[in-house]
Amino acid sequence: MAPSVALLVIWMIVPLVLTLWFSVQGYNLLTPPQGFVGLDNYVYLLTDPGLVTVIWNTIVLVVAALVVTIVLGTLFAVLFDQAFYGRGIARLLMIAPFFVMPTVSALVWKNLLMHPVYGLFAWISRSLGLAPIDWFASYPLLAVIIIIAWEWTPFAALILLTSLQSLDRDQVEAARMDGAGPIASFIFVTLPHLARPIAVVIMLETIFFLAIYAEILVTTVGGPGLATTNLPFFIYSRALLAFDVGGASAGGIIAIVLANIVAFFFVRAIARDL
Repeated sequence: MAPSVALLVIWMIVPLVLTLWFSVQGYNLLTPPQGFVGLDNYVYLLTDPGLVTVIWNTIVLVVAALVVTIVLGTLFAVLFDQAFYGRGIARLLMIAPFFVMPTVSALVWKNLLMHPVYGLFAWISRSLGLAPIDWFASYPLLAVIIIIAWEWTPFAALILLTSLQSLDRDQVEAARMDGAGPIASFIFVTLPHLARPIAVVIMLETIFFLAIYAEILVTTVGGPGLATTNLPFFIYSRALLAFDVGGASAGGIIAIVLANIVAFFFVRAIARDL
């Protein structure tokens, strides 16, 4: 396994080392290189008034998307675990959004559903005598969260539905014979069985949600102002809009540290359950 491990180490370590190197360099593509600047890039980022907003947007986006996807994913998993006519087609339609590319999903929601003039939601609002909502101007972060939740709810539902297949039906039947209704059976039998899969889904989705970028670029470009700018888009704006390679690299290191802290606690929590 040595060649594979060596390739993996190179694949991971070389970009990280280069990012660390550039993060302590005064390297802007529009100005002459300044050479080694120490921690100046980190100090500049950490004292940037907009960084607090960026981190807050990242936390809100991740937490809100997690709550929506876990709740809806659990409901869909329980629903599609029941036998009904056309269940196979319904499962396929439920899972389909997960296989749509993020840029395509963002374009569909931006132009076909949430457009204030031509979108489906605007047509429904006008049909009801209401004023259409300009989602990306009035509620930009909420609009991005809705798009992300639509993309990732199928993932949560698929994992939880797979877990439900291993639920001992004798337990469900015993609970039913003891007089437990559907809600009691769900709370005391189904939900405890789904606790570990839900923890795994939370860990995986958190890692992916911390890297959300394409949906923001296509829909709001981080705006209005910094209203939808998260850490990945903040790094992008530093690197490819301001051409500040050093500052963007420092932002990348900060993002890596935050992501590893989150992953560390999730892995420990899951390992404790195991």
